[in-house]
Amino acid sequence: MSTGEAKPKLIRVEDLLQRTVYDVDHRAHIVVDSEKCAKCPKKPCTYLCPASCYVLVDDRIVFSYEGCLECGTCRVICPMDAISWNFPVSGKGVQYRFS
Repeated sequence: MSTGEAKPKLIRVEDLLQRTVYDVDHRAHIVVDSEKCAKCPKKPCTYLCPASCYVLVDDRIVFSYEGCLECGTCRVICPMDAISWNFPVSGKGVQYRFS
């Protein structure tokens, strides 16, 4: 970089996510089978979901789809096949803002 050039501004992922906007659909795009979920020994969704949509409360998973980042991680990592995941209907869900 030569003198006089502006140094690129580094932006943290956390800062980008704070700019995220949601248009939440009243119909959940994720459905959790609570019976299968209850039998899961490790409950990886509680620590691998980047949006923390799955929370362990009294040995039970409490799920909230409203803050979902639509990455699909929960669907892939669930060993019990307890999560039915689809994209929200067109125009709903997460809207990323990068600037």
